[in-house]
Amino acid sequence: MVSQFGSLGYTIMGKTADLTVVQKTIIETLHKEGKPQTFISKEAGCSQSAASKHVNRKLSGRKKCGRKRCTTNRENRSLERLVKQNRFKNLGELHKEWTETGVKASRATTHRRVKEFGYSCRIPLVKPLLNHRQRQMRLTWAKEKKKWTVAQWSKVLFSDESNLYFIWKPRS
Repeated sequence: MVSQFGSLGYTIMGKTADLTVVQKTIIETLHKEGKPQTFISKEAGCSQSAASKHVNRKLSGRKKCGRKRCTTNRENRSLERLVKQNRFKNLGELHKEWTETGVKASRATTHRRVKEFGYSCRIPLVKPLLNHRQRQMRLTWAKEKKKWTVAQWSKVLFSDESNLYFIWKPRS
């Protein structure tokens, strides 16, 4: 068992930890100064290959763990295109259209991908429309107050069916 503990990095059983921010800074600074890689690796406290990979920008951290994605980037872009075509489609419709193109993904996967794009799957709020009587009442109210001046309006709070409203009423 190999174990080398230092202030900058450590190695356990042949596996190395990712480079720390301090190590990366040391490597970049010494590389800009033109120092050789053996000197850089000793100063940073890492292997020469790790220093070399970081300098060449091949080191991007550890590989992802966990299960691989069931969809490719191309399939994800096709779903994003479907969402952008009509943002008011529900999740069921999006999932159906996406799987019809040959993508094998669950409805939950479709929902996760849509959320990753920054969209939310919500039902839009539908307000009830005004009926004919309500429209007529609003029109007559507006016609009555049409010629009022700013000085005639004052703010009043009143209650109607346990709902509070702010309205404007003329000064007397």
